[in-house]
Amino acid sequence: MQQLKKLLLLFRDSCRDKSFLKWLDHMEGFVSKVLSVVMIVVILVALYDLIFVLSKQLFAEQSGFFTKDLLNIFGLFLNILIALEILENITAYLRKHVIQVELVIVTSLIAVSRKIIILDLSKTSGVQVMGLAFTILALSFSYWIIRRSNYRRTP
Repeated sequence: MQQLKKLLLLFRDSCRDKSFLKWLDHMEGFVSKVLSVVMIVVILVALYDLIFVLSKQLFAEQSGFFTKDLLNIFGLFLNILIALEILENITAYLRKHVIQVELVIVTSLIAVSRKIIILDLSKTSGVQVMGLAFTILALSFSYWIIRRSNYRRTP
């Protein structure tokens, strides 16, 4: 009976706000670290893929150098860049425990730019192009607002 009482007291104490928030903070840190390791694996696999595709294109006998696969190679480069930006977002969160909106917007701009660079206009409707244009404008405007507000805050 005494052990059950101790167990209930321990459970009650662990459910208090301060204890729970401490536990939650530890879990956030753990998840962020796991995400960092997984993102590094993703970056290494993407880098291997890029090197494999690039070496295959270099040694393939074609009439034009990097003909239609040039956009695919650009896409692979930008995939790695986006993954590095996501890793930067995760590490910035681990350092400051704050999501840095500026980094998120820059990552989003890179991702949409990647989409535009590898876009096949023959398979894309005008509405999709307009949507991408609107997305770029909205993200650019958001980035400008955040940069401007950050500039004003720094003494």
